[in-house]
Amino acid sequence: MKIQFLGAAGEVTGSRHSVEVMLSGMPRRFLVDYGMFQGGREATNKNLEPLPFPPKDLDFVVLTHAHIDHSGLLPRLCAQGFAGPIYCTNATFELIKILLLDSAHLQRADVERAERKIKAGKWRGEVPVALYSKEEVEMTLAQFEPLAYGQSLELMPGIQLEFHNAGHILGSAIAVIDVVEDELQKKRCVFSGDIGMKGKVLMPDPDLIQEADVVVVESTYGDRLHRSLQDTEDELVEVITSTMTAHGNVVMPAFAVGRTQEILFLLIDLVRRGRLPHLSIWVDSPMATAATHLTQHFFSQLDGQSQATFAWYKNNPESVDLRFIADVEESKALNKIKGGAIIISASGMCDAGRIIHHLASNLPRAQNAIVITGFQAYGSLGRRLVEKVEKVRLFGEEIPVKASIHTIGGLSAHADQAGLLDWLRGFKREPSAVFVVHGEPESSSVLAQCIRDELHWTKVIIPERLHSYWC
Repeated sequence: MKIQFLGAAGEVTGSRHSVEVMLSGMPRRFLVDYGMFQGGREATNKNLEPLPFPPKDLDFVVLTHAHIDHSGLLPRLCAQGFAGPIYCTNATFELIKILLLDSAHLQRADVERAERKIKAGKWRGEVPVALYSKEEVEMTLAQFEPLAYGQSLELMPGIQLEFHNAGHILGSAIAVIDVVEDELQKKRCVFSGDIGMKGKVLMPDPDLIQEADVVVVESTYGDRLHRSLQDTEDELVEVITSTMTAHGNVVMPAFAVGRTQEILFLLIDLVRRGRLPHLSIWVDSPMATAATHLTQHFFSQLDGQSQATFAWYKNNPESVDLRFIADVEESKALNKIKGGAIIISASGMCDAGRIIHHLASNLPRAQNAIVITGFQAYGSLGRRLVEKVEKVRLFGEEIPVKASIHTIGGLSAHADQAGLLDWLRGFKREPSAVFVVHGEPESSSVLAQCIRDELHWTKVIIPERLHSYWC
């Protein structure tokens, strides 16, 4: 067996791992995830790179969850010749219908906006590229084959797949793949996908897997510990209270899937417990609106506290003025609000979508607060805000950053170092190889050393992008 790491090696985005095995004397190849690189021009160049093998040679794709950095280039893969099945959980498939169509729409809108500004002589910088169309997304959706958690499926003679709950977002999965190569014993490969935090809002704790020969584990926060939920709540209450007192707005960039729903449930729960007064919340993301309705559909997959909070809100709808913004004109009208609003909008890294318009309107005013709740990739607008830049370029114009910037890491959908180690301790014996991926170099390096020091596992590898490893 040979694994080639095509992305998320030395960085967080662009998850895509190629696995090659020998079955009945024939080489077979499949992918686990095929995500989009995110964060600046370098990411665009990587997204445009051809695969080191023809897409038509792939037998199938296993998708761990719907986030764009894991799924976002699937339409491009299919347009380039991949015609096999794409396996994911039922909830992931429902989310994918929303995310990929929205991704195609945003790409096209960015290109058209740039073309208009170029004609007017007002555009500076790199011109965006549309990686695929809505039509190509529709064709890709026909190749999906959803599976339930815990359902074991033979993908082809010698390869078995089973999904377990990763506790990251709705539908997120740990992929357990059993392979029996020619005349060899079974080899179990476990791909963590993105592992969620234990005890966090909305999602259940990630499932533990007891046996594995090869483990591919994420390391987004492998070098740090998150704040406790109590500390996170305290900080969020302080930011919202002080901003509302100053008659400002709170703007929260949030991933439309997962993070937006977690924030909503937490804010409603803080009102329910009397820690916050009546709130006026606007969710300005059509995709987040659709994902929130979908979350209600998969109500039984939520944790018990979130189910109780949702039931309370249904009985007390006047406690929070919650509005979902549908059309563009409503979205533009939000920028006329000078205070008292909590605006949640995508994208989570501030590189696309309606959030950019809200930042352009709210960043120049000191009484406003920008609350960053998730990981910000190197090169992204969100990362630059976290790094306290004094101005940013939006829509070809320089915008001063006078609003306060707050990073609240305890709301992350990713496990921290302790959470990742706890998940790895679920294995009853040491795997023959552990590959640490999906992290910036420092995060991956620190987690790899912790695995060696605390779990006493010996073969812990930080793979390089495009390199292959025999297992």
